[in-house]
Amino acid sequence: MDDKKKTLIREIEHWRRSKLLPEQYCDFLLNLYLEDGREKPAQAAWFGLNTMNIRNSNWKNWLLIFGILSLLCIAALNFNAFDLPMQIGTSILFLACLYGWSGVKREKEPPAALVLLGMASLFLLFIGVYLMKMHGLEDSVPVVAYVVLVSVVWIMTGLVARFALFHLCGWVSLVFCYGWLLHHQLATIQWVTLELSWVPLAIVFCWMSWMVHEKSRQTGFVFFAVGLIVWYMPEMYGMLYSEQYGEMTVQWLLLGKIVIEAALLFFFRKKWTEWVVF
Repeated sequence: MDDKKKTLIREIEHWRRSKLLPEQYCDFLLNLYLEDGREKPAQAAWFGLNTMNIRNSNWKNWLLIFGILSLLCIAALNFNAFDLPMQIGTSILFLACLYGWSGVKREKEPPAALVLLGMASLFLLFIGVYLMKMHGLEDSVPVVAYVVLVSVVWIMTGLVARFALFHLCGWVSLVFCYGWLLHHQLATIQWVTLELSWVPLAIVFCWMSWMVHEKSRQTGFVFFAVGLIVWYMPEMYGMLYSEQYGEMTVQWLLLGKIVIEAALLFFFRKKWTEWVVF
């Protein structure tokens, strides 16, 4: 097949995906330009489904899919009526299905696997907090402890599945849990105490980024990004209590932090760009 014909076929496929032409017209044009006996280009599939798969499916597949959806709806609608062990067991089963399905899709459909992992991670956070609230365990300490546990799961998920987003979200969640701990443990937080509680931590994350970049550049990037976030945490905390610290004080400190960070990143750009991959 010459280059001109290949270009025409790619354009027709683009018209099909973009709905610029009806599908039957696209099929007709493809039949004109494709060589005899050559299979049509496979359509993009999402969760293993595309137009041809749906058209060629049989009633058993539809019955199975809608049967599973019906069971999920019934379980969700009657969830509050279950005993606690039943609630926990149902939640674990649903999580296992999501994580297992994500593992199956990991190699062939990474975007689908990412969506499934996101659903599982959010469900893990939601269902634990919901169960504690429903059973009268609303004290902030166990809730934050559970969030810490979920954050660790997110970090492990990101490492095992090699998805930097989950790894990053897990560390950011832990950072906010650390901020909650500081807020409740320190009776009075002055600016010096606040900066000393966060700035060294930002430096540690950047140092960890440099330490692990040769073994895992993705992990190095995650630590570097977390370090940049932690750098601004004192000012983010100050914005929540601007009346106490002074709104202009917070703004000037934030501006100063931005200038310092910009200068450091510029002067050391030939160093950190070697071990941070975007």
